[in-house]
Order: sequence, then C-alpha cells, then structure tokens
Amino acid sequence: METTEAANILTRMLHAIDAKDWEEVRRAFAPQVDMDYSSLFGDPPARVSGEDQVAGWRAFADAFTATQHVTGPILVTARTSAAATAETHIRAYHQIKGASGGDIWMVAGHYEVGLARSNDEWKISAITLRVLYQEGNMHIPEIARGRQTSIREAPGKQ
Repeated sequence: METTEAANILTRMLHAIDAKDWEEVRRAFAPQVDMDYSSLFGDPPARVSGEDQVAGWRAFADAFTATQHVTGPILVTARTSAAATAETHIRAYHQIKGASGGDIWMVAGHYEVGLARSNDEWKISAITLRVLYQEGNMHIPEIARGRQTSIREAPGKQ
C-alpha cells in the first residue's frame, strides 16, 4: 500500500476546505461517511452522504473570513489492501475579522480518518475528531452560525 497516497487525500481535503474549493472537498469523500464530531459540538456520530457533509461544511466555512487546518505527521495503518486508517494531530484556525471578543477560534485535536480504496483511488469513509483543547474566541462558532443565516437570506443567495 502506498501510504503517501492515502495520507495525501486527507491533506488535499483540508487544503481544499481552506481554499473553499468544494468540488475538491467532495472528491475526497466516499458516497457515505461516518462522521463523529461529538467531542467538538456534542452532536452524536452519524452516517451521512458525502454530498450532505460537504454542504454542511460549506455553509459553516463560508461564514468565516478564513480557515487554516494544520496537521502532521499523518500516520497511515493499512487494515487491508482496500481499507486503512490515517491518524494525525490537527490545529484548525477559524477567523472572523472584527468579531466581538477576538478574531480567532482555534481547535486542537486528533483526527482518526477511515480510508477506503475504490477504483484505484483512496476516499475518506469516516472521520472522528477528538478535541484536546480550544483557544481564542469561543463565541466564533455561534457568530458563524448567525452569519450562515445572513448569507442564506441575502438577496441573490441560495
């Protein structure tokens, strides 16, 4: 198994989020993805379509001025020739310029990412985030959710 190829799918997906390249983000996912962000937002783990996951992230990320996801190193463990797990620490910076209480919210955590090989391509089939700590303006997620509503309701927006 080429571990670099498997690790690169995670890195490409996170870079695409920061670039707001939603087509590239979508290409990274399997049709169904097991998502567990319960340690961050309290929502229970769920199996969702890749399309729905990207749509949700897009709505949230578009509310930020900028994001930056910093990982490494990424350790890949092959389970079979068609399944692997990638693990890495993550620092995810989220900025809303001019936000009351400060511009930055940073989440530090550990990702465990399930990878499935299909048609000679690795796809993300599961993501679990274990939050280690957070810093900065803890109100930024709430501000971003409010901005999501404003963006959707703005004239000419869908």
